[in-house]
Amino acid sequence: MTQRNPKVIILTGASSGIGEGIARHLAQLGHQLVLGARRTDRLSTLCEELRSSGASVDYLATDVRQRADTQQLADFALAKYGRIDVMINNAGVMPLSPMSSMKVEEWDLMLDVNIRGVLYGIAAVLPTLQAQQYGHIINIASVGALTVSPTAAVYCATKFAVRAISDGLRQESPQLRVTVINPGVVESELADTITDSVAQEAMKRYRQIALKPEAIAKAVSWAIDQPGDVDTSEITVRPTASAH
Repeated sequence: MTQRNPKVIILTGASSGIGEGIARHLAQLGHQLVLGARRTDRLSTLCEELRSSGASVDYLATDVRQRADTQQLADFALAKYGRIDVMINNAGVMPLSPMSSMKVEEWDLMLDVNIRGVLYGIAAVLPTLQAQQYGHIINIASVGALTVSPTAAVYCATKFAVRAISDGLRQESPQLRVTVINPGVVESELADTITDSVAQEAMKRYRQIALKPEAIAKAVSWAIDQPGDVDTSEITVRPTASAH
């Protein structure tokens, strides 16, 4: 399927899970993609597969904790296409644990990736979008941005922050569209970063009803496809059977 007006879209955290699902779906729709992630072996394999189907897709090694990496990703997209239409800040980590486990290094990691990574993504494209006087920033948050649960206090705090940053940016930017996507439980490697045994066991039960990444990709695509004067500020997507 080919878009009549394909968008130039930057996507972080594209090497697996929700990010990979978004990349596949948007490529199938004919958008022009610039993907970023740390695992370039996976990005390379994904891009080769998508290109073999006729997709326009490039990638760069991107650690969203490094502002220069995210800026380089944005600069590459702008140099190749002359514009940036959409920035999707998707990279995230979720090493859940009770506060009493004192996994301070994991708290720091979540702050760096889930908050600073989003801020760096916004900073990388905002001057360009403002100069264009149009553009769309999509931040992938979580149902954890809506409510807090045990073992997820710090993770939820980072996603609450993403939601606050997004709404503040929306209010300050009348010419830009800003969307927050709040996924519920989705099949991904996100839970693989959990090292706490209590949180690991709870997550096994929680993930039994997990959605496919395509469900989130379709929500992202729907928000992108709205007319330029329509801002879809927030979408929550979760399993029908989920209470959370």
